[in-house]
Amino acid sequence: MKKIKEYINNFINGFCMALADSVPGVSGGTVAFILGFYDNFITALDDLFRGDFAKKKKALGYLFKLAIGWGIGMILAVLFLANLFDKYIYEMSSLFIGFIIFAIPIVIKEEKESLKDRYTNLIFSILGALLVILITYLNRVVGSTFNIDTLNIGTIIYVFLAAMIAISAMILPGVSGSTILLIFGIYIPIITKIKAFLHFDFSVLPILIIFGLGVIFGILYFTKLLRKCLDKKRSATIYAILGMMIASVYAIVMGPTTLDVPKDYLTFTNFNILFFFIGGTIIFGLEGLKSFLNRDKA
Repeated sequence: MKKIKEYINNFINGFCMALADSVPGVSGGTVAFILGFYDNFITALDDLFRGDFAKKKKALGYLFKLAIGWGIGMILAVLFLANLFDKYIYEMSSLFIGFIIFAIPIVIKEEKESLKDRYTNLIFSILGALLVILITYLNRVVGSTFNIDTLNIGTIIYVFLAAMIAISAMILPGVSGSTILLIFGIYIPIITKIKAFLHFDFSVLPILIIFGLGVIFGILYFTKLLRKCLDKKRSATIYAILGMMIASVYAIVMGPTTLDVPKDYLTFTNFNILFFFIGGTIIFGLEGLKSFLNRDKA
């Protein structure tokens, strides 16, 4: 029974991460942090590349379970949910804002030991928030589509570096890897290539392999840094993450402007209060499910 709960827990965690990762303005790392498995996730990624055999084996088992949920969630997002976000972007944006706003008090409660009496670290919250705002602003200013159909050395280097930076952002709560890809102008081309591959068009495989290698190298270098920050400077890191989570609301507000056919940003006029509270309900539901699934660990 304990193993079944663990599989269900990891599947849900991975599935929720994928749904967030597929939407510009939302970070899978935010979901991992909200659902309480962020430390395990970062540790497993780092151990997979740097740990001894026993740690590699344990990390691989954990990440494989997570990857099953993530893979199914991403396939559903690419095949079906993309149209939903295009059609009902304001409802979905309202839902994700509720998701973030209702999650922040839960995160503060769970990390109270790291946050209490260390209020000078609020400067890191400000810096974290400014980072997200800057990235969102750059997306609006310089975001454009980059042609990746012609495979040459310039395209290879560009896609590799974009993937490396994007996965680093995707791991970090509050910073959307999809938004980074939009800034580099390859979000829509890469999603299109993934769709083509899922429809058995293997001509897109070379560029997807290059993109995948960039992702692997990004994970390899960034997770080590992030793990050290969580281990040795946890309070400052948590404050920075909270700042990024708060500022991600701004990224979601601006999300409609990054669609294939740009729309107006989210305002009080098109904000949907029902979906906002649905987002909050989902958070409390996931929190309750997490408590139930982790009951055997207590």
